[in-house]
Amino acid sequence: MAKAGSQLLLSYDFPPMGGGIARWMGEMANRYPSGRLIVSTGQFGKGALQDEQFVNPVDRLPLPSSRLRSVPGIVRWSRRAEALARTHQVEFVWCGNLKPAAYPARWVKSRVGVPYGILLHGGDLLILRRQVSRSSTKRRAARSLLDSAALLVCNSDYTAALCRSVLGDLSLPAPHDRVHTVPLGADPNVFRPGLDPGEVRRRYRLDGRRWLLSVARLTRHKGIDVGIQVLAQLAREYPDLGYAVVGTGDDLRELESLGQGLGVSDRIRFLGQVPEIDLPEVYNSAEIYLGLSRVMTDRVEGFGISLAEASACGLPVIAGTSGGIPETVEDQVSGLLVNSEEVNRVTAAVRSLLNDRSLASKLGAKGRERVERYYNWDRVAVELARLGHGHGTQAQVRPLR
Repeated sequence: MAKAGSQLLLSYDFPPMGGGIARWMGEMANRYPSGRLIVSTGQFGKGALQDEQFVNPVDRLPLPSSRLRSVPGIVRWSRRAEALARTHQVEFVWCGNLKPAAYPARWVKSRVGVPYGILLHGGDLLILRRQVSRSSTKRRAARSLLDSAALLVCNSDYTAALCRSVLGDLSLPAPHDRVHTVPLGADPNVFRPGLDPGEVRRRYRLDGRRWLLSVARLTRHKGIDVGIQVLAQLAREYPDLGYAVVGTGDDLRELESLGQGLGVSDRIRFLGQVPEIDLPEVYNSAEIYLGLSRVMTDRVEGFGISLAEASACGLPVIAGTSGGIPETVEDQVSGLLVNSEEVNRVTAAVRSLLNDRSLASKLGAKGRERVERYYNWDRVAVELARLGHGHGTQAQVRPLR
């Protein structure tokens, strides 16, 4: 049961849906104090059967999440959000993304008087910038949704700078008390070093090799193709080296063909969508984590949750220099940053950690320390709850007319 003065989270992305945004939203549902957050989302798979795992209540509309993007879906969501805000005397509304969640949030603000904040991720802002430059209708809609928000919260300083730039494109102010950075993190109690990966290694056919690892959608900007090229360059030098990739996406066949063409397909394991319960052991099966994302059309790594999870497991990270990655991985401290477009430089970085296990262990240990100290979900939830409370309203909710 939600308590008076609670906050409302409107999110299109929510477990069991995959992806970093859904992970973030699920962590909010579990990390807010019990009864201080209500989640409103759509139906996805068998999600309703898993909602009891969350500390805070999840209210699912009786329609698939995919329909929340339609006009009828937004109208139904708006009415439901208004009812939740009135019933639970909500003080603040969070939008898991700009579209579609900001539409029902703006509805709640106009009818109930509850302010809202938007969580921004990076790629969404690149898409928005392209859209508003081409469509006056989308420009007006974006101006309305962003201008009405009390808070714009970004997952990195990179995303915050991009946010301010987009606000400038829209001729909207960007005061510092409105645009905030809240870096994300991992759960150091779940993702930790020293786990026995034996059973997971057997199940996913990971026995007998030293593994490079990536956990990412199989899309071009994630740089999985670069990891495959690096593996090919190191194949003769390290006969037992392999590359494990967790994730699904449209580029699977293209990546499989690349591995075949380079003669390393027998060293690559595309593991698909690994259940979350297995992920910590999968990380513990690897020696080096590769996070080689790059900026491409409408795509950027605003933070990189998998980078934090790898660090939490004590893995040294080799990552690109684009987007918010340099904020997640501290170069020469918790990992090595390289231009992911330069395969030879990435190869040299991997070789250095394969040959210097002392350095690899030192980087992994420092990454673990950073997650324990700061880059964790408990800190994220505290910051968001504080921001929402500070910008929320304790005034009586306006009665129905």
